[in-house]
Amino acid sequence: MESIKVAVIGVGYLGRFHAQKYKAMPNVELVGVVEPDARRGREIAQELQVPVHSSISPLLGHIDAASVVCPTVSHFHVTRELLNASIHCFVEKPITSTLDEADELIKLALQKRLILQVGHIERFNPAMVFLLNHVTKPMFIEAHRLSVFKQRAIDVDVVLDLMIHDLDLVLSLMKTTPRELHAVGTPVLTPNVDIANARLVFENGCVANLTASRISLTPMRKFRVFEPGRYISADSIEQKNVLVSVQASAGEADQRLLPQVIEHEKQDSLLKELHFFIESIRNDSSPLVTGEDGRQALELAMEVKASIEENLSKAEFSQ
Repeated sequence: MESIKVAVIGVGYLGRFHAQKYKAMPNVELVGVVEPDARRGREIAQELQVPVHSSISPLLGHIDAASVVCPTVSHFHVTRELLNASIHCFVEKPITSTLDEADELIKLALQKRLILQVGHIERFNPAMVFLLNHVTKPMFIEAHRLSVFKQRAIDVDVVLDLMIHDLDLVLSLMKTTPRELHAVGTPVLTPNVDIANARLVFENGCVANLTASRISLTPMRKFRVFEPGRYISADSIEQKNVLVSVQASAGEADQRLLPQVIEHEKQDSLLKELHFFIESIRNDSSPLVTGEDGRQALELAMEVKASIEENLSKAEFSQ
């Protein structure tokens, strides 16, 4: 089998993991990485024994695919340059900074028949895969995505940094956009919003209540769905599910709740995600998370941000 030649654009905290996964994959050749920080570049070059470049130019014509893991503000220009050079692209979330930018990348990838996959990694977590495959009629969704504070990804707020994962999951479950949205949030440790809550109401009456924080003392990534007769939760950190259903009974007074814990073999979600990207290239098949999916999650995230900004301005005005 012919090797697919890849590169990683940006090898900061997350980009380094991309490079490590590609380096370990069979029939994949990590041709090089791009990193403007010379010191960081030398570290990666020594660790993975790959060439490091300060720009994309030396790689054009020598790679089939690339992971774009640079800051969000650069996603559009970097990905557009790669697509124009007929290079398949994996772009970390959020896909771009604006919807117009996302639209242009989607159109370009379609015109050139290239794979454009967006990095919504939770779709590859076994606990979330189980939940997405077993929910049938969601009526209430509750998600908590809490992270300890880290000096990274603070160029965007918590909605684009963390909540966008759960927005993507809700859209994947509901297959439609909400008819109502209300969101609140506030900056705490950075100039951007660090903690946020969004309430989404859908046409069928389903309500999704999402909380995201990057200033928590304890990390949490839990997603719960309630539907008639049962409750399903997913713990993305522990990679396990809890399924609670009502035991069939002749009389209401005798009904009991039956909890079932489903523990999955621990899996590397990033490795699965990148493997899917490579297989989509080999098979010329649609990725699990398309550019359109990434754009839809971005659009909803921007609506959440707008609601937060409106409520913040009201609070400031009333003081």
